[in-house]
Amino acid sequence: MGRATRGRVAGAALAAAAVVGSLITAGGASSAAAPAPAAACGVLFDDFDYSSHTDGALGRHGWQVRSNAGGPGVPGATWAPENVTFPTVNGDKVLQMASSTDGTAAGTEHTEILQGERRFLEGTYASRIRFSDAPASGPDGDHVNQTFFTISPLRHDNDPLYSELDFSEYLPNGGWGETGPINYQTSWHTYQLEPWASKNKSSSQRSSADGWHDVVATVADGHIRYYVDGALVADHDRSGPFDVYPRQAMSLNFNQWFIDLAAHSGGLATYLEQADWVYYAKNQVLTPAAAVANAANYRSSGVRFVDDLVGECGGTPPTTTTTTTTTTTTTTPGTPVGCAGVSAWRWESVYLENARVTHNQRLWRARWWTQGSEPGPTAQWEDLGRC
Repeated sequence: MGRATRGRVAGAALAAAAVVGSLITAGGASSAAAPAPAAACGVLFDDFDYSSHTDGALGRHGWQVRSNAGGPGVPGATWAPENVTFPTVNGDKVLQMASSTDGTAAGTEHTEILQGERRFLEGTYASRIRFSDAPASGPDGDHVNQTFFTISPLRHDNDPLYSELDFSEYLPNGGWGETGPINYQTSWHTYQLEPWASKNKSSSQRSSADGWHDVVATVADGHIRYYVDGALVADHDRSGPFDVYPRQAMSLNFNQWFIDLAAHSGGLATYLEQADWVYYAKNQVLTPAAAVANAANYRSSGVRFVDDLVGECGGTPPTTTTTTTTTTTTTTPGTPVGCAGVSAWRWESVYLENARVTHNQRLWRARWWTQGSEPGPTAQWEDLGRC
């Protein structure tokens, strides 16, 4: 997964589950045994036409560039926002993540950018991504993971609502005991940290993915179908010992990180992952060709960004009550909560049970004593809603 498929760091609390809408088909795709069609819920399209990671338009468009410490990947590594840039490639701006390592934790820098608001579930996902077999500079051979994925926090071990879809996790030099190059698509049911036990369905292609590729996935009718350059490479359904179909809305993420430092051979190595654009059509099933064509139409029309995603497509958000040993919290998705006077989370601070902090424009409650565990990617925090 983009946040550690194997040997990973857990997620955190999510206050309420999203309503799953029915799907329509478009662009010539078929939908066997589909439920009654629902209206399309809009799209997110971004051509990544930004000046830098500090460009104010990034935040206005919902993007967060990670700077806080923590997993996945090498413990003690830095997540470096300044390494997320937007160079011009072939006459067009692209998202670029430059991750590097000198073989030490202190000298390792990971990169991540995400749409942090969890509003991605059923529909069609697409991005044109450039994976790299070799570093842009320095010695080759590191166990680097180049990703595009969606994820929701894990509230506790074996959380039945946990949802994650890894559209691509490309390991040019292997990792997790595998040799590279290998590209994974993984759909998650849940997992537990200690002892590590995962419940997922995973497919892979054991060949080089160096260069530009159209990565597309459709989520509908109990199937997650994964495509690379228009070819179906995996179809994960609800059959088998556990259901991997997503159960709640997720964030949308790109990141690049080092699984470990075991294969480093010396010097400073820097790897690049790039994305030309990203596209999501909510509650629509598109063929890969149609999704790529829609993105091309935006670009040819000079449209750099679109976000007209509709919450629950006119439905009423559910109210969910979450009970713990000390408190009961009732939240309604999409309704801001009171964050006034609440301090921002700090990596070095110690928090006792029920302490409250703000982080990434959301309010969080500590489930128990914690220090150095980020709200969102770790199970120590309960998500009380957006500020």
